[in-house]
Amino acid sequence: MSTYSHDHAVAAEAVTAVRRTRRRIGILALLAVGTMINYLDRTVLGIAAPSLTQELGINAAIMGLVFSAFAWTYALAQIPGGLFLDRFGNKITYFLSLTLWSLFTLFHGMAVGIKSLLLCRFGLGISEAPCFPVNSRVVSAWFPQQERAKATAVYTVGEYLGLACFSPLLFWIMGSFGWRALFITVGVVGILFAIAWWRLYREPHEDRRLSQQEREYIEAGGGIQSAVVQKTQFSWPLVRQLLSKRQIVGASIGQFAGNTVLVFFLTWFPTWLATERHMPWLKVGFFAILPFLAAAGGVMFGGWVSDKLLKATGSANLGRKLPIIVGLLMASCIITANWLHSDTAVILVMSFAFFGQGMVGLGWTLISDMAPNGLGGLTAGLFNFCANLAGILTPLVIGFIVAASGSFFYALIYIGGAALLGVVAYVFILGDVKRIELTEPQD
Repeated sequence: MSTYSHDHAVAAEAVTAVRRTRRRIGILALLAVGTMINYLDRTVLGIAAPSLTQELGINAAIMGLVFSAFAWTYALAQIPGGLFLDRFGNKITYFLSLTLWSLFTLFHGMAVGIKSLLLCRFGLGISEAPCFPVNSRVVSAWFPQQERAKATAVYTVGEYLGLACFSPLLFWIMGSFGWRALFITVGVVGILFAIAWWRLYREPHEDRRLSQQEREYIEAGGGIQSAVVQKTQFSWPLVRQLLSKRQIVGASIGQFAGNTVLVFFLTWFPTWLATERHMPWLKVGFFAILPFLAAAGGVMFGGWVSDKLLKATGSANLGRKLPIIVGLLMASCIITANWLHSDTAVILVMSFAFFGQGMVGLGWTLISDMAPNGLGGLTAGLFNFCANLAGILTPLVIGFIVAASGSFFYALIYIGGAALLGVVAYVFILGDVKRIELTEPQD
């Protein structure tokens, strides 16, 4: 049993009557809205792409480069962003990140060519880098271990619901006012939310409205301490030590696999529907919503099942890894869309695959459970750096495949194969889900 600490389980049971108060629900709401805006800002380019490419004269290969550019700086900024987070904390880091990425989103609406567009993508990648490490750190501080999968699912679902719920509005804005209005609109919304975050967010040990009973409940499950633990000085030997842990390597490869599927849906999916499936643009707007709704369901289902399994068995190995492995196997079914002729059947397969990809979002719960005390930001940054190499490779690989072959056939095989690689990583590499303890001094 093991990985789910016996002491924490016993202590938590003593306070199981404690209900999740409005404070914790409010914290989750902030994370969910922030994540929703985060993904709208990075993916609105996918909606704008058909009009933008015509106006700026960009072909498929160059557009793959533009899609990929965001991930270059996003991945490179993960470790610096994690270090900044560990030094300055959740509130300041997220406020600055939100404000800057919203400004860069707004600047997309002023792009006049490939150079200015690439600069906007680079700036967006740098400024969005701390978002998910902050999310992971906040969940680790505010929620006991047995509730973290559900909490992670609630904010992660914002990735998909934002696009599903607001896609019709975004398509209408583009149709009525042009693609530049898309970027300006979502950029302004992000700036307004940054102000709301600054006014509303508190750490659990600082929050006067958090009852003592609930504070003890969170502490019994391993929370709160992560927010006040002594901060660790950065060193490259420390990074190498973290990367030598099989848990980090396995989880990172698994998340890379899940992100490969995700990035396809966030970038090339609308273009695939329009060019490969020859759907009218309005039909694309409708059908593109369905897989995102399915992914949102996968996120919530995965989080619910994970915490249920953890509570029933006491095994974090079973509770955390099994839903992710099943999700990756489901995602690999995307390959079968190559041989389907019915649009309805294609969307059903895509929705099934994206439902599975949604379950892979539990990878962030793994990092909450495994990160060494005092190194939540750095560990999450390393994990997200490795995982988001998919954001660099996937748009480029698909862009070159489509430019060279004129078809998405091998692109879908690449995506499904990556999902199967993730299964191998979780089954054979990751090992036990447990808090990592470094064997050498951390400073």
